[in-house]
Amino acid sequence: MELENRDTSTSGPLSNYDSEGFFCEMLGHPSRPAQHTHCIRDRLSALDLGDLRGRARDAELELYSFGITFTVYTQKDVIDRILPFDVIPRVISPEDWQTIESGVTQRVTALNLFLWDIYHDQKILKDGTVPRELVEGNANFCREMCGVDVAHGTYVHINGTDLVRGDDGRFVVLEDNARCPSGVSYVVENRHLMQRSFPDLMTNIGIRPVSNYGQKLHDALIEVAPQGVDNPQVVLLSPGTYNSAYFEHIFLAREMGVPLVEGSDLVVEGDRVFMKSIDGLHPVHVIYRRVGDDFLDPEAFKPESVLGARGLMRAYRKGNVALANAVGTGVADDKAVYAYMPRIIQYYLDQEAILPNVETHICREREGLAYTLDNLANLVTKPVGEAGGYGITIGPRASREELEKCRADIVADPANYIAQPMVNLSVCPTLTEEGIKARHVDLRPFAVTGRSTWVLPGGLSRVALTKGSIIVNSSQGGGSKDTWVLE
Repeated sequence: MELENRDTSTSGPLSNYDSEGFFCEMLGHPSRPAQHTHCIRDRLSALDLGDLRGRARDAELELYSFGITFTVYTQKDVIDRILPFDVIPRVISPEDWQTIESGVTQRVTALNLFLWDIYHDQKILKDGTVPRELVEGNANFCREMCGVDVAHGTYVHINGTDLVRGDDGRFVVLEDNARCPSGVSYVVENRHLMQRSFPDLMTNIGIRPVSNYGQKLHDALIEVAPQGVDNPQVVLLSPGTYNSAYFEHIFLAREMGVPLVEGSDLVVEGDRVFMKSIDGLHPVHVIYRRVGDDFLDPEAFKPESVLGARGLMRAYRKGNVALANAVGTGVADDKAVYAYMPRIIQYYLDQEAILPNVETHICREREGLAYTLDNLANLVTKPVGEAGGYGITIGPRASREELEKCRADIVADPANYIAQPMVNLSVCPTLTEEGIKARHVDLRPFAVTGRSTWVLPGGLSRVALTKGSIIVNSSQGGGSKDTWVLE
């Protein structure tokens, strides 16, 4: 293997590590070696591989004992699974973090301005900058939100922006998650796990903390409470124990110090929301909801829903309760609308996007459809309404049969698909059964917005544990790493 693809300066577990020609989060690029990871690499090199494996096993046992799990419904013999955790951290330099932080803040600001506009004046639609049918024809566009004013113009209180970086080392945006982004509990728990298992790696390095996320989130939710309320009551609304992210709901309620409730715990009287308790009804002013729009209020949406509370939208429209995230935000994180985000940022902020998009071809547009069908074998195609890595066809790795099925699906419903060039995702050293190997990673920073936006230092680094895979989603067998942002 060529020298530039191998770290030959280390001993121990990293001595034979090969980044396989990809940009490496630990080593950097041959033309721009990663100076900021020297200390961590030296400390890793002092460890024995057997010791590393032993500590990794202990960490996995802790995940089980603490119940840090998610639910997989596609496997009938498995209900709760731990999110596989890799003990080799992903390290981000202060300079890279400054770019990420400013880029995510810019993007969330533009998303909130876009949402306010489409539910009020619709200037961006009238100007033709974003096609009207793309917004009003979107399944997530909520007409009940038209004319509703939200505190500080904040619709997206919690946002997860999925970032990747390719061969050039630049971070680019893969997609936005403006509805109910999940995974932040793993960010905090991964850090706690590393502090218990690897204090020798972390001492005196200067890593920005993540344990204050719950307090930051609670502060932001208090900021959007209805006016005139002296001591707002925040609750976290969960669909219940069978939801795949139920562990996270418990975690966040505990971190914020607020009640965890289900729809049956809430009642609306006089267009105000109350929480049932053994000593009567208590007012609720802010709901951090982990329930989808359609299930929030059987009076306004799905009549059969038992996950929300009847009359909740009436209370919301009258300004008597705040919902985070706001209803109707899904139109902003749609994969087709995503393609217009650079134009949206330019339109509202008169700025170039700090974090650019991956080049995207929209199949609902004639040119995008023609290009996609002509280059299907070279592109990654995605249905705009799916999440969790489902429905994706990776052209360069697909069989002829898979490509033909993808082609037929696109021709049958072009508006449901976008296509992007395949990005050579960066890699990070990862502990596998064969030793320390390169595995592809992405990054989901979490932004919290009340009056202003704060970005949690780091985020969820997801890792594709299968050799050669670029699908990092937990539902598709991915794992996670602790993400260290250096001071």
